Amino acid sequence: MNRYPRRIRAILAGRIILDTTRALYVWEWPNYPQYYIPFTDVNTEYLIDEQHQQRLKRGSAQRYGLVVGDVARPKAARVYTESNVEALTGTARFEWDSLDGWFEEDEEVFVHPRNPYTRVDALRSTRQVRIELDGTVLADSSSPVMVFETGLPTRYYFNRTEVNFDNLVPTDTVTSCPYKGMTSGYWSVRVGDALHPDLAWAYDFPTRQLLPIAGLISFYNEKVDVVVDGVLLPRPTTHFFK
Repeated sequence: MNRYPRRIRAILAGRIILDTTRALYVWEWPNYPQYYIPFTDVNTEYLIDEQHQQRLKRGSAQRYGLVVGDVARPKAARVYTESNVEALTGTARFEWDSLDGWFEEDEEVFVHPRNPYTRVDALRSTRQVRIELDGTVLADSSSPVMVFETGLPTRYYFNRTEVNFDNLVPTDTVTSCPYKGMTSGYWSVRVGDALHPDLAWAYDFPTRQLLPIAGLISFYNEKVDVVVDGVLLPRPTTHFFK
């Protein structure tokens, strides 16, 4: 746990629910930190006391909902009235999805706070990379962008002109990443009579750190064959496919 130096804000239905430069960065589980907000930096106009006291691992907390106009989010926050961790007393912990948007300074943050120990780099390359599935070539490039993210396999991003769209079927899937932003497109892959759901995606408007991947398409290398400079790579195992 440490004090987070950036300004943190969150909104619901166009209203600012919290605004602080004194957030605590708390690791509730490995890899995924959470913000704890001083209660004095929360706009209590929109809080509804649900009259529910909780005894939690970190202490005693009062549960609150949020109401902004016609928008209601029950069980949105818990406020620690007493904690065995002194710094948490008088802080509020909001459920991430109870709010419409979270911001660090003026940049939107998705899914959860970014882990300062996770690094994500998007690097242009001239290595030859080919994506195949059941013998069908899905993408082939000598100018891919490689994304290196702590704890995940290298992802390979392709120009759309290098992707075989004859085998791609668009879907309505949308996912978010705290480091890359929100996807703008997802595709399943059809090979023969088999349809493999949601194997490819794109970020048309990624975060500024990942601008090199804007508009490019990548594939889950857990489910396809990746050949780099003529060498077939083993398929990795990740939490995305167990």
